[in-house]
Amino acid sequence: MEATRKKYFTKHVGEYPDEFEFMGRKYVKVEDLRYGTNPNQTAAYFRPADAEWLVIGDMQILKTGKSGLSETNLEDVHHALGIIKYFDAPACAVMKHLNPSGAAMQVDDESLKDVYVKARDGDPVAAFGSVVAFNRTVDLDTADEIMTTIVEGVVAPDYEDGALDRFHDNKKYGKNKDIRIIRINDLGKLPRFAGDPAPDFKEVKVLLDGSLVLADPYLSSIRSVEDFQPAFADHPKKGKITISRAPTPQEAADMLFTWYVNFNVRSNGVIVGKNGVVMAAGTGQQDRVSAVRQAIAKVAEKYVGPEKIEGAVLASDAFFPAVDSIEECAKAGISAIVQPGGSVMDYECVQLCNEHDIAMVFTGERCFSHH
Repeated sequence: MEATRKKYFTKHVGEYPDEFEFMGRKYVKVEDLRYGTNPNQTAAYFRPADAEWLVIGDMQILKTGKSGLSETNLEDVHHALGIIKYFDAPACAVMKHLNPSGAAMQVDDESLKDVYVKARDGDPVAAFGSVVAFNRTVDLDTADEIMTTIVEGVVAPDYEDGALDRFHDNKKYGKNKDIRIIRINDLGKLPRFAGDPAPDFKEVKVLLDGSLVLADPYLSSIRSVEDFQPAFADHPKKGKITISRAPTPQEAADMLFTWYVNFNVRSNGVIVGKNGVVMAAGTGQQDRVSAVRQAIAKVAEKYVGPEKIEGAVLASDAFFPAVDSIEECAKAGISAIVQPGGSVMDYECVQLCNEHDIAMVFTGERCFSHH
């Protein structure tokens, strides 16, 4: 049995070139990875050779852990940074299998440790073996807190003097001795919004026979709450209807927060959030209402009492094709919804929100992520 385990988890190095060209650009190998998506798949990690700056491509591995990084580790880093790059306030994303098990941003005078605990405890079971990302320097208190549970890796712009000693203290934190510590460059250089300097690359999807799909990276048109549009519908027979209640300032802030987090949730995806923290995510569902029910069920499982969800908002990465999702939100106590709009059922959805005093705004864009 032990021999089988060693064979299963041994690093397998495939025959990957030191460099190659793709779409007229030269790529150089950074390193062979521990494995790909699964241990029986080899993988290697490359960066563009001519880039003036890189965030992930120039990252520094300050602590390697056991056998280095896997493809999933890198993809978790990618999606985590895709969330926290949107926040000016201190923020944290806790990633597990390319989905955020939790995320949080600073509210009032919370410390970075407070932000991390909120993000981790959004789903402490799923956070086991996660990759954790910060948009701020990790201080000693936060490092100590990270080491109280099992974490695969930490990625941040920097680490306070002495913090790295915490991650290397195997005597005190033996159960987390294989943690990987990564330092990255300026997150502010990553494009976020439509109109930002266009990325000089395409996203690539390789199909079963080696065919390729190239696509533009996702950039949002929602820069602030001012870009939200009060929900409305102009029905050919029923006439025009508008949402009757505007979101409170806190609801609007949580709408923006959950909308940004939803960019890196596998579709169909929804996020339930409150006071700058993800309460639950509904991910990877084939229909919208199942994603809503999944997220609400997670909230009900983790939090006791309806008062915990009252005042929470829900972000949906695409419009509602029926009113069943609105009905679920109303039953659960969701007070505000952010969604793209554009459904033939928008009139009925706005009408039902008005009946339940739910605020709803449209973004005019969807944020599907089929990673």
